[in-house]
Amino acid sequence: MVYLLHPSLDRTFAALADPTRRALLARLGEDAEVSVSELARPFTISLPAVMKHLDVLSEAGLIAREKTGRTVVCRLRAAPMAEASEWLNRYEKFW
Repeated sequence: MVYLLHPSLDRTFAALADPTRRALLARLGEDAEVSVSELARPFTISLPAVMKHLDVLSEAGLIAREKTGRTVVCRLRAAPMAEASEWLNRYEKFW
């Protein structure tokens, strides 16, 4: 039987499964706010592809976006990662 008790936890782990999204989160962990264009700069993928990754992170609650004029700024939201960490800590005794 499959138990789906934590849909937000599922979204968090799905978002963290991709290395590009993890790199975006790492960059956001360095500065309080970063524009989308700054986030996209080091990647070889297109800006629309970066935007899709940001959509996934936003839907998982891992980032917040705010538009001021033509600039969209992203901010890290760590609460979903705290929930994931709490879930993982239950299994630490097996490590």
